[in-house]
Amino acid sequence: MPELPDVELYRRYFEAHATGREIAAVSVPDTRILDGTTPQALGRRAAGRRFDGTLRRGKHLLARLGADGWVAFHFGMTGTLEWFEDAAGEPEHTCVLFDFADGSHLAIVSVRMLGRVGVADDAEAFFEDRHLGPDALDPDFGRAAFCKALAGRKGTIKSALTDQSLIAGIGNIYSDEILFQARVHPRATPAALGEAALAELYDSMREVLLTAVECGAGSEQFLDRLPKDYLLPHRAESERCPRCGGEIAHATIAGRSSYFCPNCQKADR
Repeated sequence: MPELPDVELYRRYFEAHATGREIAAVSVPDTRILDGTTPQALGRRAAGRRFDGTLRRGKHLLARLGADGWVAFHFGMTGTLEWFEDAAGEPEHTCVLFDFADGSHLAIVSVRMLGRVGVADDAEAFFEDRHLGPDALDPDFGRAAFCKALAGRKGTIKSALTDQSLIAGIGNIYSDEILFQARVHPRATPAALGEAALAELYDSMREVLLTAVECGAGSEQFLDRLPKDYLLPHRAESERCPRCGGEIAHATIAGRSSYFCPNCQKADR
């Protein structure tokens, strides 16, 4: 599933290819992707207007239509964006298509139909309705706020990091990398870690997410571009830890598949 780094790159892609273009028409080849709107309502809101900015919180991307509100995107398991110029190049599995007045197009593609496209009048109200916590890369979400959000929680640190109501944007994959870089076992509890360890975890969270963005999260070359001590290229059973050479372990923790190094991420850390 696209997580914060992937959606941040989608946001930048959207800014580069869709922002500022006049929308001539909107079509919805597969209405299953729509969330709380209809093809007609989406078309009335967007046609004749321009996207003039974007906003991301966690895994959600919003594109602003000036005073006419926002179009909201969530990419589910396999969703993505594809801009193209030749109408014959429309990608397979297009669910929503924005046709621009200059002849170019932006497709919202979802193979497994787990993404969602909707509309919003107010961005903050949209995020509140979905019970989203602060974005993991929000400059206003510093160490103190992170420690306060997690301190005293009795569940696992893995479940805390992936709780979108606490911190928006982190999923299964990046929580494993963040915990690996911080040398924290995924079964550890925030209450047991203490403030100093939580502060180190915050630094790892920021470093991992920013590095993933810089390395092109989701691209074919992504894993090759990561630092050599990252877990992600080795996130599988029978793989070896890039730090100590020990065998990577797998476990289901809080209902989620987790990969970690038992040697580097001690349970009593």
